[in-house]
Amino acid sequence: MKRNTGFFFDERCFWHSTGLHATTLPVGGWVQPPAGASHAESPETKRRMKNLMDVSGLSRRLQLRSAELADEQDLQRIHPPHYLQRFKQLSDNGGGLLGEEAPLGPGSYEIAKLSAGLACSALEAVLRGELDNAYSLSRPPGHHCLPEQSMGFCFLANIPIAIERAKQRCGLGRVAVIDWDVHHGNGTQHIYWRRDDVLTISLHQDGCFPAGYAGEQDRGADAGLGYNINIPLLAGAGDDSYLYAMQRIVLPALAQFRPEAIVIACGYDANAMDPLARMQLHSDSFRAMTALVQEAADRLCGGKLLLVHEGGYAESYVPFCGLAVMEQLSGVRTEVQDPLLAFIRQQQPRAAFNRFQRETLDQLARQFDL
Repeated sequence: MKRNTGFFFDERCFWHSTGLHATTLPVGGWVQPPAGASHAESPETKRRMKNLMDVSGLSRRLQLRSAELADEQDLQRIHPPHYLQRFKQLSDNGGGLLGEEAPLGPGSYEIAKLSAGLACSALEAVLRGELDNAYSLSRPPGHHCLPEQSMGFCFLANIPIAIERAKQRCGLGRVAVIDWDVHHGNGTQHIYWRRDDVLTISLHQDGCFPAGYAGEQDRGADAGLGYNINIPLLAGAGDDSYLYAMQRIVLPALAQFRPEAIVIACGYDANAMDPLARMQLHSDSFRAMTALVQEAADRLCGGKLLLVHEGGYAESYVPFCGLAVMEQLSGVRTEVQDPLLAFIRQQQPRAAFNRFQRETLDQLARQFDL
């Protein structure tokens, strides 16, 4: 079914600079400068995704939009002024390191505000019925950012900023955030830790980033107790494990919560080619997960669904994963064929691994009363 799908992007987001790195290592000392692309969180994965959408003809079938920068009031619903001042000062002075794994360049403060603004405008367009669903190609990403601390390439909490603005402007109530980036969505978890109006669910590689973290015991506190769900998956998990986790835990949790809108923190770094993780997903995995959430959104909240771009660092492969997601969201199929799909399917974990992972997911579901 063809949908009225919005795609929110702005070339300026690709101009956020992370400085000279070899993947994530600052150049210097024993670290040789790279021959090609520099930092893992380069614009190329995002730019190549948009380019593939363009040359395939998919972009012409979408509602392409930009947005205004999120304003200071939007940011201050999540981030205190002293943090924002420190961020802007470093950006105005040419950049540097704002937090753990959080390098920035000149002008990154304004670009981060634009990244958040894209997510804000996309969510509001869906809630107002202008679009059936939407995708925000936000960069820099946001799901690791804490109110007073940037980390993991994230400087502003894009999704919480968008949710809180939508609550103020559109009267939004219950929201579910599903984070399938391969790294834990620690920032979103922290921000909504004590609240029962936002359900936070993170599927992530066990112990990957933040290093050593799994989190299945962390369920929230006070009013928010039970409204935070962590699903750590074993390194090497593939299509079977992720889809089972979605069906065994994520979909029942959504049905219990009955959100008025669903937001996905859409990282692609669980793909089999990613340099910053050790998972085995392919483009059809992301297509299938999107379809499952889309069907849940249709049942629970009139299809109100937003995806906000997070991680994904395999320049050659992220575009195919992103295109699959956009095809599913919009109901438009292109002629593009994933050149690695058959290869990654042959690399999927064996049945014994999948049985063991399913058993641990069943245990988690019982722990979560699902």
